[in-house]
Amino acid sequence: MALVLRSHPCSSLAKHEEFNSLTSIRVKRRNSIRAAGSDLSTIEKQTIKLGASELEVTKLGIGAWSWGDTTFWNDFSWDDRKMKAANAAFNASVDAGITLFDTAEVYGSKLSFGAENSESLLGRFIKERKQRDSTEIVVATKFAALPWRLGRGSVVSALKDSLNRLGLSSVDVYQLHWPGVWGNEGYIDGLGDAVEKGLVKAVGVSNYNEQRLRNAYAQLQKRGIPLASNQVNYSLIYRAPEENGVKAVCDELGITLIAYSPIGQGVLSGKYTPENPPSGPRGQIYNKEFLTNVKPLLERVKEIGGNYGKTSIQVALNWLIAQGNVVPIPGAKTAEQAQEFAGALGWTLTEEEVKELRETASKVRPVQGFPVERL
Repeated sequence: MALVLRSHPCSSLAKHEEFNSLTSIRVKRRNSIRAAGSDLSTIEKQTIKLGASELEVTKLGIGAWSWGDTTFWNDFSWDDRKMKAANAAFNASVDAGITLFDTAEVYGSKLSFGAENSESLLGRFIKERKQRDSTEIVVATKFAALPWRLGRGSVVSALKDSLNRLGLSSVDVYQLHWPGVWGNEGYIDGLGDAVEKGLVKAVGVSNYNEQRLRNAYAQLQKRGIPLASNQVNYSLIYRAPEENGVKAVCDELGITLIAYSPIGQGVLSGKYTPENPPSGPRGQIYNKEFLTNVKPLLERVKEIGGNYGKTSIQVALNWLIAQGNVVPIPGAKTAEQAQEFAGALGWTLTEEEVKELRETASKVRPVQGFPVERL
């Protein structure tokens, strides 16, 4: 609401009081936002359209791969303490203005001992949050192209199962998690059917190479449905999308690139060393040799962050955002991590810094990516 001052003998006093009041409000708002790990501009306008769809998403989302998982994350166990930490991460993200959450039906698979389904957890967190406020949460989930799933009907059927776990009548984004061994055209038709049935607002794919991406885009375009996104592994230490044409075709066709593992599964935080590698399967991927070779990059990332008063993680995420048309989705397991991620928004690395970090990173031999990227 605009405040209009009318001419009055005491108008100068009124103006003075109004200025003090508005200043107080701004300071309180700025302080509350900074306390969440961000700054004023982070909350005001940090959203983009997802591809050519009508869906707006925050420039940075949260990946829920680790929520409920007992095979890759959480040291092979899941318990109430970790569940509460994940819930706190969810709420801290929303408090900081990050409202995009990415999950999948296979995260926290029931086939893994002690696991809890990530979709179910996210649905529970959303339901509890809505009892507090009306913040709109953007939910993205994925269809697993398992060999026994055939045809377009399997996509809609799987989506309905996901909706039941999430406790929602529709989701914002539905993605094919990886290319199938067969039936890919049927899967794309299934995405289109899901849109036309009103079960989803936007559709995307994941781990699609350049040619598959073009084919999926063209197939949906015939029905007047945009292919909104392609979710791929992308970070300073894994730049395959730049080298294999995926980033270029996303930019060409107006498809948003959603970057998973954007901080190299924790490596870009700088907390791992050759003497202290990650636990679990990550320790086999990011081994002593890799952590030795990546050290100069990690040191430079830390130096640049120091110039901005930012952490290494915030620099790594901002580097991705600075590419344009890229939405990173780091995984938050705690409230503190979520607050740190929010600090990647509201500022930008210079073009020179973006270029320098790429050149430094190019000297590090990348790890092996998800094999389905080459299907």
